[in-house]
Amino acid sequence: MDVEQEALLVSQLPLFDYGEVTTGLVELFPTVWGAAESLSSTEAKQRQQGLDLLVKCGAARLSPLVIYVIYTRITDPEMEIRSLVVQALANALTPDEKGRQAPEPVRQHLMAQLGRMRTREIYALLQLLAYKPDLSPQVGKLMNACPYAGHHLADLAASRKTPLEIRRCAIRLAGEVGYCDAIPSLERMLERLESRVNGQQAMAFAPPAGMEDVELLPDVRVALAKLSCL
Repeated sequence: MDVEQEALLVSQLPLFDYGEVTTGLVELFPTVWGAAESLSSTEAKQRQQGLDLLVKCGAARLSPLVIYVIYTRITDPEMEIRSLVVQALANALTPDEKGRQAPEPVRQHLMAQLGRMRTREIYALLQLLAYKPDLSPQVGKLMNACPYAGHHLADLAASRKTPLEIRRCAIRLAGEVGYCDAIPSLERMLERLESRVNGQQAMAFAPPAGMEDVELLPDVRVALAKLSCL
């Protein structure tokens, strides 16, 4: 994908109009197709260039195929690319500056993909939150489309094999998005952590071994308080 191709595509931007371009046509533009193909590259630079171009030309909001290809990079090993993917997906679910929604086929397809997220994709989103906390609104918008996410968040939050910061992000996200099905697991965490804190206070002479996750206690309390208001 060279500079001349990119310039040509950008000059065609006025053609990408909701009233004129229908889903299924955008993919026929050679540069859009090339940019989408570049997302499968083993080179991070090529993946990022392709993603940047798809977002710049608006194809990410107009094509179910393009939004699907972008979705496949939600677990991209490069955090910067993963963050761009999350922003592009969240943008497709958000009205533009003129208040226009992305075409229904695009939103329906994306919602269907998000609804099938499981632990791998959710873990990738939590990793991104730990890396870029300011993306919480966008991550929350995507997670809100997955009815099973509450269970996965609860499992990750409770697992001592999961890094502490990922567990914290899982707890906070469960409360922010409103996953009431995470309440039982969070309540068990609360009871366990409070019991450990109380036991440590009763035996102040004992070494604080295995107390690392006690610092999650405030987050658990806040999440449960939010969920109890729903």
